[in-house]
Amino acid sequence: MSSSQSVLRALPFIAISLVVVVDLISGPGLGFLPLLTLGPTFASVAGGVRRTALVGALALAICLPLSVYDGLFGRPQNNLTIAAIVGVTAASMLASRLRNRRERELANVRLVAEAAQRVLLRPVPRRAGDLRVALSYTSAAAEAQIGGDLYEVVTTPEGVRILIGDVQGKGLEAVETAAWVLGAFREAAYDEPELSGVAERVEASLGRHLSGEKFVTAILAEVHEGEISLLNCGHPAPLVLRADGTACFAEPQEEALPLGLGALGSPRPKPHRLPFGDGDQILFYTDGVIEARDRAGRFYPLAERAHLAWGDDPQAALDDLRADLLRHVGGPVPDDAAMLLLRRHPG
Repeated sequence: MSSSQSVLRALPFIAISLVVVVDLISGPGLGFLPLLTLGPTFASVAGGVRRTALVGALALAICLPLSVYDGLFGRPQNNLTIAAIVGVTAASMLASRLRNRRERELANVRLVAEAAQRVLLRPVPRRAGDLRVALSYTSAAAEAQIGGDLYEVVTTPEGVRILIGDVQGKGLEAVETAAWVLGAFREAAYDEPELSGVAERVEASLGRHLSGEKFVTAILAEVHEGEISLLNCGHPAPLVLRADGTACFAEPQEEALPLGLGALGSPRPKPHRLPFGDGDQILFYTDGVIEARDRAGRFYPLAERAHLAWGDDPQAALDDLRADLLRHVGGPVPDDAAMLLLRRHPG
């Protein structure tokens, strides 16, 4: 149980205790008995129906001797206080029941969405050709707000092809859109000889299924001998980590619209190629990484943490980077954060 939950569960008893102490210190002249209704009210925030009823019964049991102490026992004022405690307890029990029902519904929706994501996001291969692959996926902890982060690594006749993307929106609708993107990519990656053709196939699939102004930011990549081709569709630029220890973001040479906005008529630029030799690495990520903020509101400084991605084992290095991200945030990330690290293995 977290510290905040412990405080919430203790709050009803703290409130009742404070009312008793203040009433005793103030003496019989002043009556604070109506404040005992704070007990069942606070109990409904974090407790169940039975616990709320028990706290209400405790408040009522304490009210009786205190009314004698205050000289109010049998008076209309005290009768109103007792009625208020009973009424507030009943209302709090109803509120607790409704809250618990809503939490169960949200939990069920989240479980369904997470299950759908696990089916869609298959484990990536740890090796693909001369590449070593590492993956980190951190789910947001915001009720049922499952994100639409997606990724895939496939080995095709044209070489290793990679996709990482982020669907606009949250929940099951975003997961459904991610399914269309992944399905179209997995099929086109084997059929299309050019990376731009893969992007057009995905665009065509989204055009048949998306409505309104929905879109998907994505990067499609293809690894060649000594280099890598990148087709950036409105996604954050990947971080290239050279074997000599330098790092830079692979900004696209031409701006491109996200997938799903092809109807706007802007021509999609050709992929651009970067050197990618032995010992080089490239880190793909979603915006949940770079938009993660600490308590002071500062974004996660990915470039400054690039050194964490080095190590004998790419997966262990990426796990260290993920742990550093969580330390920066100081708790669960507010948005899904996916990272995919490719390292060209020497020899």
